[in-house]
Amino acid sequence: MDKQKKAYIYGFSTVLIWSTVASAFKISLRFMDPLQLLLCADVVSVITLFVILAVRKDLGLLKAYTRKDLIFCAALGVLNPFLYYMILFKAYSLLPAQEAQPLNYTWAITLTLLSIPLLGQKISAKDMIAIFISYFGVVVISTRGDPFSLRFSNTAGVLLALGSTVIWALYWIYNTKDTNDPVASLFFNFLFAFPFILVTTLVFSGFPSFSLLGVFGAVYVGMFEMGITFVLWLNALRLSSSTAKVGTLIFFSPFLSLICIHFIVGEDIRLSTVAGLVFIIAGNVVQRFGKGD
Repeated sequence: MDKQKKAYIYGFSTVLIWSTVASAFKISLRFMDPLQLLLCADVVSVITLFVILAVRKDLGLLKAYTRKDLIFCAALGVLNPFLYYMILFKAYSLLPAQEAQPLNYTWAITLTLLSIPLLGQKISAKDMIAIFISYFGVVVISTRGDPFSLRFSNTAGVLLALGSTVIWALYWIYNTKDTNDPVASLFFNFLFAFPFILVTTLVFSGFPSFSLLGVFGAVYVGMFEMGITFVLWLNALRLSSSTAKVGTLIFFSPFLSLICIHFIVGEDIRLSTVAGLVFIIAGNVVQRFGKGD
């Protein structure tokens, strides 16, 4: 099997898993609050990433980190997973999964906006069009098909979902300064985030009560959303002859996710959700592949 076929297999596997996580979030939150889910998922993620490094025989990479590297990883860990997933899970607890998932998908547009002040990048006419298209989709979803009323289904949930994209974009902007192995760095991000998550959970919530479905959901989220998919996607990018060939696979994920949300979570998918998602995807496509300024 050639490298490109392997890249597609890794890429499709990642997309399929990503398509299930919104449903996993929503089901898990029936048995745990957002902080409890984050605490359990983070523990699972740390273990998963450690096992991945061990299987790859890369545990030695952890010893090469300097004090400065570890402090930087700890700072990034505050952004992701601590703040990002705390805000995202809270958004999912307030919104239907079919609304929270597409809104979170605007992170690429948020990344463009934040790159202007933080990286000194200039915004083009193409970027402005992409931003307008995507955020119109956000309004369509958030108002459940009545965009000109500006009456949001749940204002706090919408703001949290969009706020999570800011945290996610900041994480990846600052993550570009990390020259170490990405899996090893992610392990340290999640490891150093644990004390913050633990203290916050104890102060504002408490340890979760045992529930088989809740535990299964937290394990699934920690193992796949926060761990294995990251490695699969890195392999897809590494093996592909160009990032665009596997990058376009991402656009299948939110639509497949709606199918999972319908059949697994039991939500009736609204036409406004699909229409808004089309606008969000269109904005991402314009930004990534559009011609001209």
